[in-house]
Formats: sequence, structure tokens, C-alpha cells
Amino acid sequence: MQEKYYLEIGNAKDKLLKSPRDRAIYRFLEMLPGLLSWGTLFFVVLMSKFAPVFIAFFIIAFDIYWLLKTVFLSFHMRTSYKTMRRYMKIDWLDKLKNDFSSQQKNWQKLYHLIVMPFYKEPFDVLEKTLKAILAANYPKEKMIIVLGSEQRAGEQAQETARQIKEKYGDKFYKFLITIHPSNIVGELAGKGSNITFAGRQAKKEIVDALSLPYENIIVSALDCDTQIYPEYFGRLTYAFLEAENPYRSSFQPIPLFNNNIWEAPAISRVVATSGTFWHMMQQERPERLATFSSHAMSFKALAEVDFWNAKNVSEDSRIFWKCLLHYDGDYEVVPLFYPVSMDANLAPAFLDTMANIYRQQRRWGWGAENIAYVIFGFLKNRKISLGTKIFWTFNHIEGFWSWATNALILLLLGWLPLFLGGPAFNVTVLSYNLPQVTRFIMTLAMIGLISSAVVSTLLLPPRPEKYKKFRHLSMVLQWILLPVTILIFGALPGLEAQTRLLLGKYMGFWVTPKSSKSQIARQK
Repeated sequence: MQEKYYLEIGNAKDKLLKSPRDRAIYRFLEMLPGLLSWGTLFFVVLMSKFAPVFIAFFIIAFDIYWLLKTVFLSFHMRTSYKTMRRYMKIDWLDKLKNDFSSQQKNWQKLYHLIVMPFYKEPFDVLEKTLKAILAANYPKEKMIIVLGSEQRAGEQAQETARQIKEKYGDKFYKFLITIHPSNIVGELAGKGSNITFAGRQAKKEIVDALSLPYENIIVSALDCDTQIYPEYFGRLTYAFLEAENPYRSSFQPIPLFNNNIWEAPAISRVVATSGTFWHMMQQERPERLATFSSHAMSFKALAEVDFWNAKNVSEDSRIFWKCLLHYDGDYEVVPLFYPVSMDANLAPAFLDTMANIYRQQRRWGWGAENIAYVIFGFLKNRKISLGTKIFWTFNHIEGFWSWATNALILLLLGWLPLFLGGPAFNVTVLSYNLPQVTRFIMTLAMIGLISSAVVSTLLLPPRPEKYKKFRHLSMVLQWILLPVTILIFGALPGLEAQTRLLLGKYMGFWVTPKSSKSQIARQK
């Protein structure tokens, strides 16, 4: 692993970067996302003042590009939704028995290692996750549960872990509680360091102790609020056995933030469901797909790359990039077209919910840290093809650039030529037509809201009895908030994350609070 030291780099201050040249290169790459995003915004502002005709045509062209992109992605979303619905109706365990019971590929040889890191989440949040696993249509004697607790979370968290094991420990093949120490030098306190410690302990205390073959273990990294649907493990196992190279693949479900969707306020629902839509679109574009949140992969690959990364915030996507670099570009993500359900942001007070949404989006926006990691790894690994390097570099940078700039250009900066262009521009036909043309294009793009409203309604779990039918109407009308959410809870936290990275103000891992229904009810 020494020759691939770059796999374990956390940031530009990492001691693994021994030469001043490498440190300078890595630091520049960290600054790159912020430089591109702020450079774009300043370009639009300056050109609105000094070249208003040019920027007016640029804005119209940009609006058309955004419209076409929206239409293109909406087709992918609908196709992905149909595939997901079809897959949810299949008895995947029965298909496994019919299709993969040969000696060469036998599903019964496989074990599922389920790693669940948690911090201070309440007992009932963890219990719902375990109950969903128990309700799965899959043999529990093939499941190993690893509950990763944190020493820094205190005695209450340890007591919660003990209660969970006491109630559910005998219902699976093995059940292990790990306690991640708070004093490991060089680590970043957060999910990445916790899940890495938990994985290594599971390897030592269960997998190696029982001499389980690495190639016969599928690892599912589940957030502690992730509730699986009944056929999840059957679908995952089928995809694993069907994959061209399962030991060079990760497997990604579709995250639905449905656990508490009826209780969450409208803004939280729109932000959460928008995230679901994005991941549904990505399932239709597997060549661009990276791991996110709850995901799965072979234990063989996980052990070979020495588990997740204990030094960075965005560990759920970092494991994909780490594998891509380690295996010289020969690694992919296989879409499952099957959902898992998680919590939408919900705090006891509305303003706390809004603050938590922003912080969560900013943490996800901090995934821009992986741009430096990936490009630096590409520079060091000469075995990866140039085409692969160009493809991932462009797509990775373009994704975070779009995140931080597109909504600002569409909703705010598109009007600047009218205010900064001066009298000479304001008397032109172009200045008169600019707002009308952009308004027309944006109106066409907003038609996509209808599609979003329909699909979001179809994704809803059954309505709790305490809510009246009128609640369904609010689930449709909520989509008028989309322009606000993509700006305040999309572009702004994304741009802040990139700005912090640009200035070297490294973020720590912010744990999204998980409130139980009883806690919410007490506040109400």
C-alpha cells in the first residue's frame, strides 16, 4: 500500500504529502472548485457591466441548456421510477433459488455483513432499522450485524447499543458491537472513522476468526436510520451474482427519505425528494454513478483497500474513488434500481429543521474535497487510462460547479444586464426581450414540476390516520417551493462548502440529528 500512499490522504495538510511540490499541487486542486464557481459568478457580473450584449446571449443560451438538461434528466427519472416499481414487485429470493443455485454460483454461500455506525441516535431509531432487516425476505442466519458506536458519545450511547444487542442479538448469525475510540491520532471524528474501525473489528473478530471467505461476504454500509424494503437483500444478492465482476463493483440503492415524510415540513420534503429524484436519474446513468450514503460492496474489495477512510467527511463517496484508484480505473457502481428508506430532516422546532437542512446540504457539498483526491490520484497512478481520467475529472468538476452556480445564474444573475448594462444597452431590443425570453424558457422548465409532483406523490408511504386527506394536497402544492429550495438549500450551501475549501477552512463531520417521533410529539 506504500506505493499508493495517496489512497489515504485526507487533505493538503496530511503528513502523507511529504514533498512541498505535492502539497502545493494538492492544495491548488482543493481550491479549484471554489475558483471555478466564484470565477463563473464574477464573470457574469463583470460581463453584465462591460459586455451586456454578450452576456445577455450567454444567459439565454444557458437557460436553453438548462431547459434541455432538465427535460433529458426527467426522462431518466421516469424510466428509473418505472424500473424501481417493477423490481419492487419481484420476489428476488425466489429468483435467486431459481437462477443461482448451481455449484459455481450459489447464493447460499454468501453472507451479508451489515455495518451500522451511530452516534447519539435514540433507541427507537436503531430499533426500526433492525426491525426492517428482520422483516426482510432473506435468511437471517446469513446476516452479520455490526453496530458501530462511538466512545465520545458517552455512556448513554453504549447503553443504547447494549439494549439493542440484548433484544436482537440472537436473531442473526452474529451480532457485534464496536466502540470506536476517541483518541486515535490522525483521524477525523465522524462516520468515516467509526465505520472504518467497525469494519476492521468485524474482520478480526468475526470474518477471520470464523475463516469466512472474503469473496463470500457482501458488505452493506447502512446509516442507522436506513430502513430496507423486504426484497433489498435478495435484490442485492442477485445483482452481486449477476455482475460481470462483483469484486470490482459497488452496489447502490435509491435513497427515499420516506421514514418521516408525513411529519416533515414542506421545505424539508421538497429538499429530500429532490435528492431522491437526482439519485433516480443517476441510476439510469451508471457510468457516472458513485456511491452515496447507504451502499454495498464485496468484503474482498473492502479489505484490499483497507476499508473506508478515517480522515475525511464524505466517506460514502470516497470509498468509490478509493477503489477506482486502487484498481487502476477498473471499478464501477452497479445501480440496484431498488430503494431504501431514510429520514428527511426533522427537528422539534421549524427553524432547527431549516438549519439542519442547510448543514446537511453543506456537508454533502463538502464532497468537493474528493475532486483534489481524485485528480491527485490520477496524476500519481499512470496505469489508469487517459480517457478514464478525463471522463471522471470533467464529470466530477462539472457536477459540483453546476451545484454551486446554476441556480444563482438562473434565478438571480440573469437579470443583471438590465441593471448594470447602462443606458446604451437598455434601449436595445435585446434588453426588452431578455426578461421575456428567460421567463418563457423558465416557464417551460417549470412544467417539470408537474412530473415531480406526480412522482413524489406515488413514492409516498401510506398516510398515517392522524393526517386528513388534505395533507395529500399539500404534498402536491409543496413543489412551488422548488425555486427557493434549489437556491437557499442547494446553491448556497454548495458554494459555502467550496468557499471553505478554497480558503483552507476544513470542515469537521456534522452528524444529522435524528429525532424520534416521541421527541417530536413532546415538542408539539
